[in-house]
Amino acid sequence: MNRRRFLSAGVPLLTAPFVASACGGGEEEGGGNEGGSVLRIAAAFSGTVNDNDYNQLGYEALLNAEQALGAETTYNESTTVDDVVQVMQGYLADGYNVIWTHGSQFYRDSMELAAQNAEVTFIAENDEEPQDAPPNLWTIDRNFHTAFYPIGALAAMVTQTGRIGYICGPQLPFSYSEVHAIRQAISDLQDENVLDGEVTVHPHWTNDFNDTGLAMQTAQQLINDGCDVIISSLNLGTSGVLEAVKDQDGLWATVKYTDKSEVAPNNYLTACLYDFTTPLATILDDIRGGTRTGYYLLGFDSGVSIQPPPASIDSAIVERLNDIVQRVRQGDIVVEKNLEPLTS
Repeated sequence: MNRRRFLSAGVPLLTAPFVASACGGGEEEGGGNEGGSVLRIAAAFSGTVNDNDYNQLGYEALLNAEQALGAETTYNESTTVDDVVQVMQGYLADGYNVIWTHGSQFYRDSMELAAQNAEVTFIAENDEEPQDAPPNLWTIDRNFHTAFYPIGALAAMVTQTGRIGYICGPQLPFSYSEVHAIRQAISDLQDENVLDGEVTVHPHWTNDFNDTGLAMQTAQQLINDGCDVIISSLNLGTSGVLEAVKDQDGLWATVKYTDKSEVAPNNYLTACLYDFTTPLATILDDIRGGTRTGYYLLGFDSGVSIQPPPASIDSAIVERLNDIVQRVRQGDIVVEKNLEPLTS
């Protein structure tokens, strides 16, 4: 475990969406989270905070909360499922009144500790709305499938072979929902007579989000099988996918979480970009206002965006992509959350 504490001095404010609640009065019962009291926020990240990926997004959100709130913050990076309970228990012993676990693999343990520690507010992430959540737990639903609908639509409009590859790590429910969303997008475009021929998606799971060599090998296998667009739902392994398509005529890749276009600029199609800064700030604002439980759904209105495709993509395709995003945002397109298992 690698535990670190932020130093406030000299840390730049990344964004400033937070407006503290105007709460009067002194500290109340309930761990000091209400009535405008000082927040002491501790976070657990599953990887390093400079990964230019999922963990860095969490780190930036925590930095912003520290600066905007004047909160005391700490974090543990490279946290595993096996040691997250010990990490959280350490935070409890140190008197932190808000504990955030960044990653759905920590949800069950966060929920159990929340039930045992009613005076502390927990924030955890999951991929569906919780059932019977304790009254001191906030759930962030990452809603991955919604973003993969327009990603799938773009891939279907760009492919020349009619074969799209999808690569994820472990076979987790959210990955199934992403593939189902891609297939829904393809089916909808076929119903609208947008596609000239048959388009199929071919999923593959490497069982490792961060193994770049394995990701590159898997992407190459999909390319050899005729896939000319590879959709990555990996973390650090994404760089292996990009290396596989790099400087190859007619090949494209999409990525997740952050802009990674510098790795393969000529073959980079788009990204599902995520932001946890605004969601975390909003939840902390509610916690300071006395609301210690809730459900925060990420989406195109907060936390998710689609990176614009390169200029080489036909403008009519880009226009249709933008229209699809807008229709999803407005609810005119309902992306089904289908968690039914799939196989490679």
